Amino acid sequence: MRAALNAVYRGSGVLAGFFLIAIGVMSLIQIVGRLLGFAAHSYDEFAGYCMAASSFLGLAWTLRCNEQIRMTIILSMAKGGLRRALEILCLALATFMVGYFAWASSEMVWTSYSLNDVSQGLVPIKLWIPQSGMALGLVILLVAFADDLLVLLGGGTPSYQVAEAAHKDANPGFER
Repeated sequence: MRAALNAVYRGSGVLAGFFLIAIGVMSLIQIVGRLLGFAAHSYDEFAGYCMAASSFLGLAWTLRCNEQIRMTIILSMAKGGLRRALEILCLALATFMVGYFAWASSEMVWTSYSLNDVSQGLVPIKLWIPQSGMALGLVILLVAFADDLLVLLGGGTPSYQVAEAAHKDANPGFER
């Protein structure tokens, strides 16, 4: 099960990278197109869709690698059982909030699909297609938070703490 979850998180991160590359390629096509007199219609709209997909699909992977911004001022002052309880509370709240956003975005995708909603740009795109990247990214982030919560409740160490410890071991003397 762990290998499958890690593959999902890594795959989501790879997809995020793919969409970042797509943004760069589309930007390059627009620049070259302008120089050559070629009108690259709606490429900025497509790049926006790619940016949203990249942002949301990359969330779970960045959480697992401890690369998300975390507010740990209170957690860093707490020790022992209090810190563990606060970590559980934070993960439970994050799981709940991301779960709500995942449900709401999935509902938005389903509504757009049901209504056959299309974008208003020069090139009509069925909106459920770009919206799916956001919904999928949030669902995978929900799984990642629930995964870390269950690991912590089971007495283990959440992924972001494992990644932080590995970073400290690999870079002694370097503080984030």
